[in-house]
Amino acid sequence: MALHTNVGLGDFILMEKITMEEFVKNLKLRHEARQIYTYIGDVCVSVNPYTTLDIYGMDMVNQYKGREIFERPPHIFAIADAAYKSMRRNGKDTCIVISGESGSGKTEASKVIMRYIAKVTNVAQQDDIERVKDVLLQSNDILEAFGNAQTNRNDNSSRFGKYMDINFDFKGDPIGGHINNYLLEKSRVVQQQDGERNFHAFYQLLQGAPEAELKKLHLSRNLSEFNYVNQTTKGKSDPSSRRQDYTRVVAALKRLGFPQEATDSVWKVLASVLHLGNLQFEAKENEGTEIVDKKALSKLGSLLEVPSLQDLEESLTSRVIAAHGDVVRKLHNVDDARRARDAFAKALYDRLFTWIVAQVNSAIDPSTSDAYVANSTVIGVLDIYGFEIFGKNSFEQFCINYCNEKLQQLFIELVL
Repeated sequence: MALHTNVGLGDFILMEKITMEEFVKNLKLRHEARQIYTYIGDVCVSVNPYTTLDIYGMDMVNQYKGREIFERPPHIFAIADAAYKSMRRNGKDTCIVISGESGSGKTEASKVIMRYIAKVTNVAQQDDIERVKDVLLQSNDILEAFGNAQTNRNDNSSRFGKYMDINFDFKGDPIGGHINNYLLEKSRVVQQQDGERNFHAFYQLLQGAPEAELKKLHLSRNLSEFNYVNQTTKGKSDPSSRRQDYTRVVAALKRLGFPQEATDSVWKVLASVLHLGNLQFEAKENEGTEIVDKKALSKLGSLLEVPSLQDLEESLTSRVIAAHGDVVRKLHNVDDARRARDAFAKALYDRLFTWIVAQVNSAIDPSTSDAYVANSTVIGVLDIYGFEIFGKNSFEQFCINYCNEKLQQLFIELVL
């Protein structure tokens, strides 16, 4: 039982002396013994082991399936099973909130919960249910590629907030789901903190795509040639793992029903963002600016399918102002043109990500299932990136941290 674990206390409620020092001491004692989960009543405290542990296999699933939360030692499986049992017994929606600072293991926890639910459902092995489970799990590969990045704290840090609903039929089998995404860290597209990297998808494309695909997109494998991904020399850059990641993402896109034309468009938009970052501007003799490398502009135009390069250049070197019925075109100086270029790149990536999430939602839409009813029960899983303080903090980071503070207040109010 959780109350009688061999190392430390399995439940902080049993602490005789409640101090921060004793709390951390118990966590450290259990962590050193590879017992990374500890309860506070119905709350599970998880400490990231930063290594792979063999505690998520089918034998462990069977130990927690159908058990009450305190029958077995603390584990995230117990939390997932408690939420699932509560939904089935009471016929009401349940929610699992995962919070913590950056790098604490929230994204992995959400994936473990989804894998557990997938393993304990569909006892009858129905093909339709297996397809839904497979699609729900593979959607993670796509969202991680385009929404996660390597940071100084975490090699696979979520750079967006995700709330996923998993819909169940009357038998308790998953029939679909829906994803809401929040606060994508768009600024990372154009600028990263020292030692950090851009979103995974850029590296998967450059280091994992076939040569023919790169040639079609006017790209090369040399990261130093692209300003949006060459801002740091730190971090992992293993081409073999990138090839595996690229192959896995392409397979997931196909599994979720993305047409080949749509998949090609995704990589085109990514390549367009990379080429945008390489555009350089110089001031004209009289007024305004112009793009230095017309060849780079031509590559961008072909990828975005803009027939007139002159119109494309004008859109990047000037802006239109409408006031009192008059329309005026104002020419950018060099700094304004750079800011406009970066704003365009961020908007392009943000819309791509939003579109991808919409396509994923279409693939896992529960209303397409024969078992769907309007009031079907739901388990919600909230995974939002954690509280962070950077060397340079933008308004975007303020919004993220504010959201985390509000989430923590809600967590304390409802649970503790």
